[in-house]
Amino acid sequence: MVKRSLQASTSGIQRAKAAFAIKGWTQENLAGEVNLKTRQPIGRFFTGQRVDRQTFLAICTILDLDWREIADHPAAEFPEPGDAAETASGNIDSLVQVVRSQYRDTIQNQCGILQLLDISRPVSIDDIYVDVNILEEIASQQWFEIADLQNLEPAEFDRVGLGAVDQKQIPGMQAVETYSKLRVLGKPGVGKTTFLKHLAILCNRGKFAAHQVPVFIALRDFAEESRDDGKFSILNYIHQAFLTSGIPNPSVIETLLKAGRVLLLLDGMDEVLNQDITAVLKEIRKFSEKYHKNQFVATCRTAAQKLQLQGFTDVEIAPFTEAQITIFAQKWFVEFAKTNPESGKAQSMQFMRKLDLPENWQFRQLVVTPLFLHLACWVFHGQDKFPTKRTEFYKQGLDLLLGKWDEAKGVERDDVYRGFLLPQKLRLLSQLAAVTFEDGQYFFEQRIIEQYIGDYLQNLPGATLLEPEELQLESEAILKSIEAQHGLLTERARGIFSFSYLAFQEYFTARKIVASHNLGGLEQALSGLVSHITDPHWREVFLLTTAMLRSADSLVQLMKQQIDVLVAQDPYLQEFLLWASQKSQMIPTEPKVATSRAFYLALAQSPHTAAHFALACTLDQGMFLDAALDNLLLECAVNHSQDFAFAHACSEALNNILVTILDAGFYKSLQQLRDELPSASQNREWLDDWWQKHYSAWVEELRETIAHYRNINHTWEFSPAQQQVLESYYNANQLLLDCLHSNCEVTAAIRQEIEATLLLPQQELEAREWQ
Repeated sequence: MVKRSLQASTSGIQRAKAAFAIKGWTQENLAGEVNLKTRQPIGRFFTGQRVDRQTFLAICTILDLDWREIADHPAAEFPEPGDAAETASGNIDSLVQVVRSQYRDTIQNQCGILQLLDISRPVSIDDIYVDVNILEEIASQQWFEIADLQNLEPAEFDRVGLGAVDQKQIPGMQAVETYSKLRVLGKPGVGKTTFLKHLAILCNRGKFAAHQVPVFIALRDFAEESRDDGKFSILNYIHQAFLTSGIPNPSVIETLLKAGRVLLLLDGMDEVLNQDITAVLKEIRKFSEKYHKNQFVATCRTAAQKLQLQGFTDVEIAPFTEAQITIFAQKWFVEFAKTNPESGKAQSMQFMRKLDLPENWQFRQLVVTPLFLHLACWVFHGQDKFPTKRTEFYKQGLDLLLGKWDEAKGVERDDVYRGFLLPQKLRLLSQLAAVTFEDGQYFFEQRIIEQYIGDYLQNLPGATLLEPEELQLESEAILKSIEAQHGLLTERARGIFSFSYLAFQEYFTARKIVASHNLGGLEQALSGLVSHITDPHWREVFLLTTAMLRSADSLVQLMKQQIDVLVAQDPYLQEFLLWASQKSQMIPTEPKVATSRAFYLALAQSPHTAAHFALACTLDQGMFLDAALDNLLLECAVNHSQDFAFAHACSEALNNILVTILDAGFYKSLQQLRDELPSASQNREWLDDWWQKHYSAWVEELRETIAHYRNINHTWEFSPAQQQVLESYYNANQLLLDCLHSNCEVTAAIRQEIEATLLLPQQELEAREWQ
């Protein structure tokens, strides 16, 4: 018979007081944690007096103590089979506390630590866990027209179906508290298992579902053991777990289940092999219906959601928000800089600052997933920067998804890839990415992508000719396998698929170009790529291809040729380039001549934007003078009628400009123009008269003087079509420079030749070739 009250032994009191001191609480605090109205039972506990058994067990649980080591002569903790009815009817709370205490170490060992990928030591879940958000609407179950998705910008791509800002999110704990039977879906690496383990630890500590006993089951382990035993029984599986933890009485679990006192956490439904999944699902359905009073939370990859569980509500884990990324990064760097937590916090702040830089927006696409965020932190931790070659980071991420992640977790999956090895899988994904990207398809209907898969299968060496229906079924199976096993393709809405990240579609497209099987094929592939030189959607593919090539000489030369062709047939644009080239030759040896040409091409365009000056990042004194003169003329174009302040500002601007002028004639001409401006001593009537009679002529004389001496501020009048060509030309040159600066393999001679001939007119290019 279970005792209804317990008292602490002398040694138990000493241990309890030591644990209490570590908490730093008062007795009132402890009473509140145990849900007591007064602190009197706490006082009795610490003085060795008898207290209610449930209260005794709760105090020990809160203080992280084993109640059996604290109690004085503890009785047998579990009732005999004949006492089960009495326990169930009158003392179920005490039984729950006893089992929780006995099973606590098992749950802590199962769920309290995590083994992060490529990290040599385990990490406490408390040190790395970040609260997750939940989407109550499953993206792949929503209806969209594909035309609604095709017009999205790249920055919006990764938000569709992945927790867009306007999609309602709720805290993960709220979802668990709302639904008694919950299935949590998510892509690979979003933290489904970690969330489930977090629930188990919270319950174990009495901070959530303190009236229930947490039971965590990895379904792949359950399936393997059940297959060996020949019987799929969750009840028997839990009993064996209890038996290992020193709870031998088989009636205990039955009593708890009938009273609804179990929190059953079922992890990894998608990790169960096909040969076992039907039996596992049948057992979960039967068990959850028979013991419906309990709370159930299961996890499953989104792609496997068609494994229906009757009575369960499906929700999906949302991508990390910026706030969650910040919290995770701080926890990660502090954890791995334990000797100096402050340096870890400093590195996490540096990580977030660099992540927010415009050049790292591709990394931001990926780190909304904890798996990739961990990888990004790990890479940054070793280098204090993100890798210059994004291709290496993408390759590591793909290695994770294509097998390493499952291997690290010990997960074996069914192979429906027709026995494809990793290189064959990569070729298939590269083919799918290239053909869809070439057609401008970020989103594609299921039937279309299945046709592409079928085409690939039919063109394999030694492929068996399949009937159309067989080919369609096999293509569908492979598509579902790609989605379920590694999530590289994902169903964004009903029947509409895309690559899970635009970065991976771009990477595989570049990989398809680089992996051409012979020199002729590579040249053809590079020529095809260069035909997209003016399309901003292909910018990242250019950068990735350049970085992946063993030698990027041919690609950058083709890019340069294609860029020059853009403006070669327009005489007016050629005249414009010739003027910029001649003007740049007036500049001393520094900066580079190409930089000078870039500056003057930007200066001649109106209105000026920062983007126009991106290529010309250094100014010498002459370029600075020309910029100042150009700004003065721009200001003069604005109507400042009857404004003494403007007249004074013009005079001051000319004073500042005169200081930098070495040409005597130019100096004298500007000095005379300055002296013609109204002075502050003149009255308003004189100013009005001067402005009406002389201002326009004064501005025109200033313009002609600047054009004569500095050869700038010519009135270049471009048609809308020419302006568009110039914009494309300028952006393409910027892309070429970015490729050259992307740590790619280009010989020094070719690099120097390209930089020297940037922005040159056709006349000078041909002259250089003749020389």
